Amino acid sequence: MIAALVVGLLALAGFGVWRWAVAAGSAGTLDWIDARFPRSTTVDLAAQGLYGSDPAQRAELWVPAGEEADGARPLVVFVHGGGWHSGAAEEYRFVARTLGEAGFATALIGYRLVPGGRFPAMLEDTAAGIRWAQDRAAAVGVRTNRIALAGHSAGAYNVLMMALDPQWLAAAGVPAESIGGVVSMAGPADFYPFTSDSARNALGHVADPAITQPIAFARAGAPPLLLMHGTADTVVRVRNARRLAAAVEAQGGAVGTVEFDGMGHAGIIMGLSRPLAQGGIVRDPMIEFMRSATAPSPYASASVPVQRESR
Repeated sequence: MIAALVVGLLALAGFGVWRWAVAAGSAGTLDWIDARFPRSTTVDLAAQGLYGSDPAQRAELWVPAGEEADGARPLVVFVHGGGWHSGAAEEYRFVARTLGEAGFATALIGYRLVPGGRFPAMLEDTAAGIRWAQDRAAAVGVRTNRIALAGHSAGAYNVLMMALDPQWLAAAGVPAESIGGVVSMAGPADFYPFTSDSARNALGHVADPAITQPIAFARAGAPPLLLMHGTADTVVRVRNARRLAAAVEAQGGAVGTVEFDGMGHAGIIMGLSRPLAQGGIVRDPMIEFMRSATAPSPYASASVPVQRESR
């Protein structure tokens, strides 16, 4: 009884600090709070380092503690948001803890930030970070023949471009067939003309803006996509997910969407935290998709929701 009361008080206090941290743009504070909550499975830091000369080109590989009963663990590569001008891989360790409870190893990938990280640098770096993760995963009991990519906001844009425009993975030496599926959490997909300083600063210099838009690369042969979006998102409007889904469907590609009624831009990533999991409304469909995307069979195809789902 006392333990339950303490946990409840922690959750209440944590929620207030989470709200402050989101308003301040401090993902590191969110991660600090999440780390104070108990987990059924812990994760261990298996590898850490730079894949380039810029301090932002940082990556970490987290693996669930203990042995995997059914063989090597599946891998998810997660790319953080921050408008291409802020954020760091280590601030999102709560994602690795949440996915670790479901049995996934998680690579957290950073990338060069504006001004040095203007298009196409963030895409070159994301592809290089994926290669870094694959190169280090096998040595720690993690399989890499079929991995899942995921990202929030600007990071979701990065992973969508990995899936839809084959040139980036090819340049980094990442086999296209090793990407089993991609999860976009509030990702910009069809956002030209640029209306935010973040987009203008990161992408506005490109002579042909069409090449910066994921929707321009919608195709049938891309890995399956899961587009997750809050209907109350005023930073990246839900129309981005809806328009990309329609474009991929029109090309015969595999895509599904999950919409969250009344959820804003930060709420969707907060849903991967322990204190604000909200019954798993964000976590559960994401993990279900990732289990399919990382299934070891080379003939498997990630299943996606057939119809849009509102939660």
